[in-house]
Amino acid sequence: MAGNLLKGTMILTLGLVLSRILGVLYVIPFYQLIGEEYVVLYQYAYVPYTIMLAIAVSGVPVAVSKFVSKYNAMGDYATGRKLVKSSGLIMLITGFVGFLVLFFLAEPLAHVVMKENADPTKPMPFTVDDVATVIKYVSFAVIVVPAMSLVRGFFQGYQHMTPTAVSQLIEQIIRIAVLLVGAFVVVKLIGGTEKTAVSFAVFAAFIGAIASMGVLAWYWKKLKPEFDAQMHQTGTVTSDHSLKSIYKEMLIYTVPFALVGVINPLFQFVDMITFNNAMVSIGVDAADSQTLLGMLNFSAHKLVMIPVMLAMGFAMTLIPLITTYYAKEDTAGLTRSLNQTFQVLTFLTLPAALGISVLAYEFYTVFYEASETGSSILAFYAPVAMLFALYPVTTAILQGIDKQKLIILNLMIGILVKMVLNVPLIKLFETNGAILATAIGYITAITLNFIVIRYYLDYQTKMLFRRLLLIVALTAVMLLLAFGVKEALELFLNPDSKLQALIIIFVSAGVGAAFYGLVSLKLGLAQKLFGERLTRITRKLGII
Repeated sequence: MAGNLLKGTMILTLGLVLSRILGVLYVIPFYQLIGEEYVVLYQYAYVPYTIMLAIAVSGVPVAVSKFVSKYNAMGDYATGRKLVKSSGLIMLITGFVGFLVLFFLAEPLAHVVMKENADPTKPMPFTVDDVATVIKYVSFAVIVVPAMSLVRGFFQGYQHMTPTAVSQLIEQIIRIAVLLVGAFVVVKLIGGTEKTAVSFAVFAAFIGAIASMGVLAWYWKKLKPEFDAQMHQTGTVTSDHSLKSIYKEMLIYTVPFALVGVINPLFQFVDMITFNNAMVSIGVDAADSQTLLGMLNFSAHKLVMIPVMLAMGFAMTLIPLITTYYAKEDTAGLTRSLNQTFQVLTFLTLPAALGISVLAYEFYTVFYEASETGSSILAFYAPVAMLFALYPVTTAILQGIDKQKLIILNLMIGILVKMVLNVPLIKLFETNGAILATAIGYITAITLNFIVIRYYLDYQTKMLFRRLLLIVALTAVMLLLAFGVKEALELFLNPDSKLQALIIIFVSAGVGAAFYGLVSLKLGLAQKLFGERLTRITRKLGII
């Protein structure tokens, strides 16, 4: 069973990573099709959609899988089926209500995020009506996704991780294929506008969700005989838990997950409703403000999330260990696991995030186009990836020790800080002010999470602090080396060329990564973080 669980977790993680990689790579051709001015229009649709989705869905697959697994372990397969059937109806209702809310709030939302153009000499690339239209198009996906997430959770409860992994991957592939093909046909073949292309692109989320449901239906048909056989084998075994009590427990479990899933979109939503007015108030042209918001919340943000993707998977696998040690009141094991979690996260995320900052111009050129403004936003924004990675890990630790109320409180305080600081900082530092407000909001929430962890777990951080200083020192030397290589390469390579910028990235990042990895191995740091298996591999290779 343990082997199946490990295999299933690996399949699920692989599917998620591949899906997220596709979610980053598609922006290269999509940006070339719609252009810099219309990126923000796409984001205007996706931020409220993501928030609505997180409210309707987040935590449901995990909660359902937990309860199905729990009752299956008791031999009560019937209750799991009953739970899923009743929850399925709730998810369909939730999805439809979410669709109606987003669809009918599209116009008010559009009026909040931008104003009608009052200056005919400076035409905007799109109007308030265009923003409302793209929000309406993306809202259809909300109908399908909650029920889809429930079915995924049911499969996971039976330790069948492949349906979730495959459906996630197919959903992403179909969504991106429809998005890119649709945008290409609209813009290049039939001479349509970029606004039409964006509307089609956001509607692709609905088509991707339908494709995912088709995959899950195929797996259901395939695995239903197995589920039915298990029900018949257990006879009349039933639990005395009512569905009402299960739903209550599920609600307590899912609300923190929903809020964790929605924190990043909420921060982006604060930017959506405040950025343009704040920028216009200090004399920035409205059309330029829209472009800068697109650079911040779409173009740069996509690249900032790359380091987070690299580290989160590994760090989050350590969280179940922390929960186990807490249940056993094993303070030494708990401290050791917490130290390892934070060290691994920093070891992987910090050099990647700061590396993107150093190579920001080249990264922006490869993914989008040569842009001093875009690359400067990316360079300032990239270090915030460390906070994006750290927040969900600290929250997961609080989840493991049943401090859900404090998760919600700390999150709300972090968002409040962002809301209070956003406009004043934008007026002082323009786009960088919005980034700074995001960083301060995250730092606030993370600091509060750390205070809770330290208080309830008596967590000591002296050794962690020393180890983090070593990682920071190694990262600093690596960055200097990568920067030197980049400067040398730019003497004879043109960073405005996508191909040559890509070469600069590979060589500079490669030299920096080789130094970082080799010195970490020589010092024994990597082996301490990743275990004895890495030690055996390095010995065979003759590195140590």
